[in-house]
Amino acid sequence: MNFTSVPRASAIAAALAASVCHHVALAAGTWQQITALCPNASGGGLMLLSDGTVLCKSEAGGTDGIGNIWNRLTPNSVGSYVGGSWSAIAAMRDTRLYFASQLLMDGRMYVAGGEYGTGKQTAEVYNPLTNTWTSTPALGVNISDANSEMLADGRVLQALVTGSLRSNVIYNPVTNTFANAAACVGIHNESAWVKLRDGSILMVDRNSTASERYRQTTSTWVADTTVPVPLYDPYGLETGGAVLLPDGRAFFTGSTGKTALYTPGIAGSNGAWVAGAVIPGGQGTPDAPMAIMVNGKVLCAVSPAPTSADHFPPPTAFYEYDPATNAFTQVNAPAGGLTSNDSVYIWTFICLPDGKVLCAKQGSRAFWVYTPDGVPVPDAAPVVSTVLRAATGVFTLTGQQFNGISEGASYGDDWQMNTNYPVVRLERLGTTYYGRTFDWNSTGVQTGAMTTTTKMTVPTTMPFGTYALRVTANGIASLPYTFWNPNPNCIADLNLDGKVDGADLAVVLVAWGTPGSTTGGGDLNGDGRVNGEDLGILLAAWGNCPV
Repeated sequence: MNFTSVPRASAIAAALAASVCHHVALAAGTWQQITALCPNASGGGLMLLSDGTVLCKSEAGGTDGIGNIWNRLTPNSVGSYVGGSWSAIAAMRDTRLYFASQLLMDGRMYVAGGEYGTGKQTAEVYNPLTNTWTSTPALGVNISDANSEMLADGRVLQALVTGSLRSNVIYNPVTNTFANAAACVGIHNESAWVKLRDGSILMVDRNSTASERYRQTTSTWVADTTVPVPLYDPYGLETGGAVLLPDGRAFFTGSTGKTALYTPGIAGSNGAWVAGAVIPGGQGTPDAPMAIMVNGKVLCAVSPAPTSADHFPPPTAFYEYDPATNAFTQVNAPAGGLTSNDSVYIWTFICLPDGKVLCAKQGSRAFWVYTPDGVPVPDAAPVVSTVLRAATGVFTLTGQQFNGISEGASYGDDWQMNTNYPVVRLERLGTTYYGRTFDWNSTGVQTGAMTTTTKMTVPTTMPFGTYALRVTANGIASLPYTFWNPNPNCIADLNLDGKVDGADLAVVLVAWGTPGSTTGGGDLNGDGRVNGEDLGILLAAWGNCPV
């Protein structure tokens, strides 16, 4: 992307042309502006941390106008991001605009490259527990505006925008090292990567209709079948994003206005492509955001298709794509009206844990939230089976579908805003808290009956007592699971009356031999069963709790 090349004359002409559009059917989703303005104007990137807060890259910081400051959006006491508050985190070491990003399995955030800024050839990792950044070893080549993807073992497959534009490396967050990886068959620069149900990574080679997949089982890129329509425009060689649909197909949008649907083959064999719906009104997606919503539809930002004179023409319009009908329906722009007089590349989306989509616009302090209509996709919700507590105060959650049915939002090569990891909401007496998850056992999508796990800690400010725990993935929430947050100074005080006595003993005896888990049902050592060990803990703590 080169945002300095946008001609103003054609931008004004496109805006005037869009203003004569009438009688457009609108979908039922709604926009709300976040009440508090962000302290700094958006610099594009959005990342959901595993504690439910969102990091928003700004234009502030540094001396080159690119920025190295992130602002954190924290939901309010009822879990609302619209009513949330802003704060700052430590500044990155380098300035970056259009860069790779991933949330690591231990809850840290990895960022690499930047088409603009001082960080073209560098990467760094943010630790939210210490509010510090750590540099990775220097690669000595451009990472730039490159793709990246999480591998099953927690490493990051990182594209490099250098040389043949096919080379890749793998980052190991445990050892903080890079290693060479298999090169792509075609050019990966400007492409969109999407993770499929089998863990393979699908892309369409730049400026072609050839597709290929990275197979994690062999650590190689292999050629796949031909796309029936062109997705790249011939001017800036741009394309749109790609998302995995609930039925296992992948949906790609093109800057040409064409779209394509990919159905994976059986047992890892090559898949099949078909043309999808054409984006209405001669519009396309030259570097544009999209997000799979909890109802299974896709929120898309689009603009007039590129021309030789203007690679990124305004205005931007917003649509929902419905896979069931293979059709687009227009929605209002975030600030009202049918369009926003901006190039589409300045917009970004990310899926929130409450089932909504956060929307940012580069250069603006205003952020918006889109609430889709309908209900979540059936059978897509995470399932919580057990929650066990260790003596350290760390909880282990076990269940299914903790990674969701897709990676969430997509943009293409310039940003990665994946959210296919568990985020935990804890609700009690009208107040919502978020646990911090880490050490997930999966980075997959649509994992079905596979057992998924995560570790979790709860905020130190969260009162002791019983909560409704919900695991969310890309905004789709599990059914509530009764969760007991014990007083660490007095684990055996099951009714929280300040003492361990006959009332607590009665709870243990009634639950004897059952999986008491961490629900306050008598499982005092968190091993998943109420037995003599729990009785021993209770008798040893008999009397008033320590202050």
